[in-house]
Amino acid sequence: MSMENVWITYRSMTRDRSIRAKTVNRELIRRILSYGHPYRLFITLFLLTLVLTSLLSVAQPLLFRRIIDQGISVGDSRLVTVTAILIAVIAIVDAGLGLVARWFSSRIGEGLIYDLRTEVYTHVQEQSVAFFTRAQTGALISRLNSDVIGAQQAFTSTLGGVLGNLISLVIVLITMFVLSWQVTIVSLLLVPLFILPARWMGRRLQGMTRDSMQLNSDMSVQMSERFNVSGALLVKLFGRPADESANFSSRAIQVRDIGVKMAMANRWFFTALTLVAALATAITYGLGGNLVISGTLTLGTLLALVGLLAQLYGPLTALSNVRVEVMTALVSFERVFEILDLPPLVQEAPDARPVAPGPLAVKFDDVWFQYPLAAQVSLASLESIAREDANEAGIDVLSGVSFEVPAGTLTALVGPSGAGKTTVSALVNRLYDVTGGAVLVGGDDVRELRMQSLHDAVGTVTQDAHLFHDTIRANLLYAKPDATEAQMLEACRAAQISELIGALPAGFDTVVGDRGYRLSGGEKQRIALARLLLKAPRVVILDEATAHLDSESEVAVQIALDSALIGRTSIVIAHRLSTIRRADQILVVVDGKIAERGTHDELIAVGGAYFDLYDAQFAEQAVSD
Repeated sequence: MSMENVWITYRSMTRDRSIRAKTVNRELIRRILSYGHPYRLFITLFLLTLVLTSLLSVAQPLLFRRIIDQGISVGDSRLVTVTAILIAVIAIVDAGLGLVARWFSSRIGEGLIYDLRTEVYTHVQEQSVAFFTRAQTGALISRLNSDVIGAQQAFTSTLGGVLGNLISLVIVLITMFVLSWQVTIVSLLLVPLFILPARWMGRRLQGMTRDSMQLNSDMSVQMSERFNVSGALLVKLFGRPADESANFSSRAIQVRDIGVKMAMANRWFFTALTLVAALATAITYGLGGNLVISGTLTLGTLLALVGLLAQLYGPLTALSNVRVEVMTALVSFERVFEILDLPPLVQEAPDARPVAPGPLAVKFDDVWFQYPLAAQVSLASLESIAREDANEAGIDVLSGVSFEVPAGTLTALVGPSGAGKTTVSALVNRLYDVTGGAVLVGGDDVRELRMQSLHDAVGTVTQDAHLFHDTIRANLLYAKPDATEAQMLEACRAAQISELIGALPAGFDTVVGDRGYRLSGGEKQRIALARLLLKAPRVVILDEATAHLDSESEVAVQIALDSALIGRTSIVIAHRLSTIRRADQILVVVDGKIAERGTHDELIAVGGAYFDLYDAQFAEQAVSD
């Protein structure tokens, strides 16, 4: 029995057999086949090479029979030479067909992986922010890696394996029956002795493989959480490196121990299969040898049967588990389709139009909003703990909010934490859709505007601006890929960050590190503001952009903010008193409603909610100013 056939059997026997209970969905099959349509020519040629390979694998034992019975036995050296050359040619052709089959297989498989990965990635990018607040990053990456590769196996490993084994089995059985029905029947009677130990050991390996995957996953989670900047910093600050090492060592020991068990189980598995195959070969020689002595069988036929026997058990046992093979591949497809079938919460209208040219006003017209339920935006399989959050149980986050920000003016939002200020800013960007009323930009409902046009017109800087683990240049160009060096310099000057960049040895080509952690908070915010200025939006939203900065950084960022807001329609969720004082209007948001509105002086004179907030939050700052 060849090692290739042993491996086929091993893979078949160690599949997760719990999947057997699933049923085949015809709609799913049709959908899967649609992905193979672009590769139908390659698939046809791939299957043709499998047929030819199976025929050649049978031809070789038959030629060995000929060289012995009709050549060596009768002393025909010419026939021996010609047949030997023919065997060599067939071996070369078979090797060539193997390479061709592998090329077709990889071309189909890698093409399918590319198609699925790009489709899933694009679809995930279209999901709303609500989707990303719930789905685990690791689970999404798994869909793009493990499940996509598992789905690909339906077209290559499973398709090629099932059809290739079926073709090979039929051809081998027919040939063996023609050569000797007695030996063939005895060989088939030995199949249970071949399958039963494989199944028993396969079940053990399946359990250990599952445990090993879980243990490795736990170890990987610990590494991913501790190896990023935030996790490593937390470990250092709390003085826990020794505890972390001990915890990791404990997990690594478990991985080591189960690895040893799996190695021994694998050796027992292959040893059992090899012994059973040797037993079958011995019986064939014993029975066939007696038939040769009695004159019923020729010596060449016996050797041909032994050669064919080596090609019998692998395909036979693999086909006995064909349902497990197929269902395993189908489950991977189902998990990929589960992502693709989740519609984005926020979608562009078919007849969407671009944002109007010129200065833009922003208007909230009786806006009501509730955060979407988990079932609307995510999948339970993408969350380690899938549950409804208390603040999502039909509670209005905004209730009848109405206000207008005239073009070119500054509106400040203030209020206690959780009042709904950030939600207001998210609705302007259309990160979510309102549940009642309308948000208008330039006089048009944002739901009727093209998404790209809206995002070009509206720019946002949050209190924790994100930078990619790339160069400063790459992070700036993310806002405007065709920006020139001069434009980047101008944006950086306006953002009060040009001197710092100029002092760096690599300048714009300095790598900022994971999430920009190689920079200070103020430096990160100023680069984010430079990125905003490079984008040059007509509407600017600042969501507590200076909330967690030290005084020196806050002053520098505030100067940059003043530059960013000139001539632009601005909505600022503010902590700094100077920004609020010069706002054209201040909206006090309390419990999802506009409790008060007016200028700083007007609201102070009223002595209401704003005065209380001012007295509690800003009085000390006013003294320092």
